[in-house]
Amino acid sequence: MKTHSHSQNPSLSQYHLVQRIQQQITQRPNALAFREWEPDRECQLDWHQAGERIRRIACGLLGLGIDVQERVAIFADNAIAWSLADLALLHLRAVTVPLYATSAAAQTAFILNDADIRTVFVGGQAQFDLLMSLRDSCPQLRTIILMDEQIRRRGCDIAVSLQEFEEKAELSVWEPVLRQRVAERSLEDLFTLIYTSGTTGEPKGVMLDYANMATQLALHDERLDVGGQDVSLCFLPLSHVFERAWSFFIMHSDAVNVFLRDTNRVREAMAAVRPTVMCAVPRFYEKVFSAIHEKVAQAPWLRRGLFHWAMTQGKQRFLCRQAGKRAGLWQMLCYRLADRLVLSRLRHVLGGNVRFLPAAGAHLDSRVIAFFQSMGVRIVYGYGLTETCATVSCWQEYGETGSVGTPLPGIEIRIGEQNEIQVRGATVMRGYYRRGQETAAAFTPDGWFKTGDAGEIDEHGNLFITERLKDLMKTSGGKYIAPQHLEGALGQDRFIEQVAVIADARKYVSALIVPCFDALEEYARSINLIYQDRMELLRHSHILSLFEQRLHTVQKEFARFEQVKKFTLLSAPFSLEQGELTPTLKLRRKVIHQRYQLEIEAMYTD
Repeated sequence: MKTHSHSQNPSLSQYHLVQRIQQQITQRPNALAFREWEPDRECQLDWHQAGERIRRIACGLLGLGIDVQERVAIFADNAIAWSLADLALLHLRAVTVPLYATSAAAQTAFILNDADIRTVFVGGQAQFDLLMSLRDSCPQLRTIILMDEQIRRRGCDIAVSLQEFEEKAELSVWEPVLRQRVAERSLEDLFTLIYTSGTTGEPKGVMLDYANMATQLALHDERLDVGGQDVSLCFLPLSHVFERAWSFFIMHSDAVNVFLRDTNRVREAMAAVRPTVMCAVPRFYEKVFSAIHEKVAQAPWLRRGLFHWAMTQGKQRFLCRQAGKRAGLWQMLCYRLADRLVLSRLRHVLGGNVRFLPAAGAHLDSRVIAFFQSMGVRIVYGYGLTETCATVSCWQEYGETGSVGTPLPGIEIRIGEQNEIQVRGATVMRGYYRRGQETAAAFTPDGWFKTGDAGEIDEHGNLFITERLKDLMKTSGGKYIAPQHLEGALGQDRFIEQVAVIADARKYVSALIVPCFDALEEYARSINLIYQDRMELLRHSHILSLFEQRLHTVQKEFARFEQVKKFTLLSAPFSLEQGELTPTLKLRRKVIHQRYQLEIEAMYTD
C-alpha cells in the first residue's frame, strides 16, 4: 500500500479549546470576538463581553443539572448565540450536538432520542414548532432555551428565553462548580457529537474529542496564516464540521468571526463585511463562477474581449507564482492594467478584501479554481470528513492543480483496496456513538479509517480524489461512471442549477436536470418565446435544443460511455423538504430515483 505522511507530536494541552477561549477572555478582553450581520442591524461582542455571557449561560446550565459529558443540542441558524451556547457547554465538559436548522422532524427525533438529549437551544420559530410536534416522541425533553425573544411559546411550560435564562443564573452558587469543571478539563473528553446525515441509512453520531480539535488547531497554525487582522464571514451551517472547526480556528487565531443567519444574503453580507478569509463549499464558488460568466456572456463584444484578455493576464501571473518564477516587465505591466480595469472589480464581488478562501466538502472543478486564482483570489482547496474532525489535506501556498493538497503534518494517508483513501492520525474520530459494529467496519484491522473515497497520491505527496466509492455506478455494459465528476462539470453551465446523473445498471448515462430558471426565462424573453408556465417552457423544442447543444459542448472532453445521452428537465428543484438532499446539500440518490422513477424509465424506453 502507498502511504504518505508528515511526522510531528505537538504538545496539545496548550491547544485545548477551553484553555484557548479562557486565554482570549483574560489576555484580550477588549479585542473584538464576534459580530453578527443583518441588513438593518449589526451587533458585536468583545472577548470580555463574550466571557461574561459564556459564564452566565454555563451557570444557568449547571442550575439545570447538566452533567459532565451530557449531550445538549443546538437547533438553530448561525448566530453569536449559537457559539456562546456551544462554548458554555464546552466549559462545563458537556457535549454539544448540533442540529441543522433545516432538519426534518423524523431526523430530529432520531438524533434527540439516540443521544438522549434533555436540553435544546432553539434558534427560531420553525425549529421551536418542530420540537413541539416531537414532545410525545421525545419524552425525555425537559428544557428548551429560546435564542430569539420573538419566538411564540404557545403555552409551552418547558421553554425559557436565553435572556431570562442568563438573568436568572445563580452565579454565586454555580461559579465554583464552573471553575472546577474548567480545571478538570481533559483532552480525552468528547466535545461534540456530530450526526452525519448520510446519503443512505440512519444518521450516525461521530464522537470527536478535544485531542482531535487541539490537533487541528496546532496543524492549521503551521499550514495557514490567520491572525488579528483577519475577518471571517461565517455562513456555512455551524452544524457542519467544516464551518465549526474553522470558526474555532478563527477564535484561536485572534481573528473576528462574523455570523450570517440568512444565507440568501451572502453576496450582500460580503460587500458589507469585506471578509479577508472564509470557508465555503464548492457550490458557492460554482455559483459565483456561473454568475460572472452569465453577465459576461450578455456584455457587448468589447467588454467580453477585455474580460478574457484580463483573465489571461491573471492566469499567467498565477502560473508564474505557482512555478516560483518572476514575471517579466511587460507581463507585470499588462497584469497591473488588467487588474485595474477588470480583476479588482471582480474581487469586489467577494467584498474586495479577500486574502484566501478555504474550499472543501465536494469536488471542485479545476477550471473554477483557475478562474478564482486568475482573478487574484487564492483558493486553499482541501479534503476532510466529519470523522477526521475536518481537514485531512489541503493546499499550501499554491497547490497542484487537480489535487486536494498534501496531508497536514502528523496525518497519514494511504491508498488501500479499490484505491480507497485511508487515514490515520490524532484527528480521527473515536468512533460512532453507541454503534460498535459500524465503528469496527469503518476501520481496517490495522487501525486506519476507511474514508469511502477513492484516490491516488503522486510522488510529491499530493492527494487526488477520483470518486466516491459508494456513489460509483456501473452501466449494464460494465463501464464505471463517477457521477459527482459528471455532475460537477455539467453544473457549471449557467442554465443548470442542479443535476442528478443516472447510470447504474443502465445501458447509457442519462440525467435529471433542474434548470436555472432566472437564466432560462431571460433567454426565453430574448428570443420572444411564448409559454404559459414553466412546464410548457421546459417542453418547448427551442429549450430542449438549447440543452442538447450545451450538454454537447460541456461533454466534449468526456469519454463516449460517460456522456449523458438523454435528459429530463424538472420544474421543481431537489430539496431538503422532500428528502432529496442531505443538510449539506448532497444528493440522496435513492430518494431521487424513487420519486422520479417514471421520468427515469421514460429515458430508457426505445
